[in-house]
Amino acid sequence: MSEMESAKAFFEACETGQGWAACQAWCHPDASFSCQAGALAEVTTLDGYCGWMAAIFGPIPDAHYELTAFAYDAERATAVASAIFKGTNTGPLGSKPGTGKSVATDYVYVMQFEGGKIRHMTKVWNDVPALKSLGWA
Repeated sequence: MSEMESAKAFFEACETGQGWAACQAWCHPDASFSCQAGALAEVTTLDGYCGWMAAIFGPIPDAHYELTAFAYDAERATAVASAIFKGTNTGPLGSKPGTGKSVATDYVYVMQFEGGKIRHMTKVWNDVPALKSLGWA
């Protein structure tokens, strides 16, 4: 499987909430993660991020994405995916009931490969407008 195909398979599994069990096939076991968004400030591993994404399907059970671009830079062994995350908060968030509010938020994944597997992923995302639109901030 090419790195581009692996990146697409990882993206699909992660974005549909399948968690680390499904995503780890395309990643180094200790793959790192970074994002400057406050909602993800404590998440430093790709395993942790995949778990965070799986958990988001609790409060947003209809979560889905609209892919806007996907590219692979062979010289840098890096795949980039751009998408819009969409959904409505109909499930509880902790002890709080769903707000009934919806979100459509842009984001980008930058997946860096080493030896055919993802070594590091950066998520580029401004979480503040997303959290406000859901009524969470």
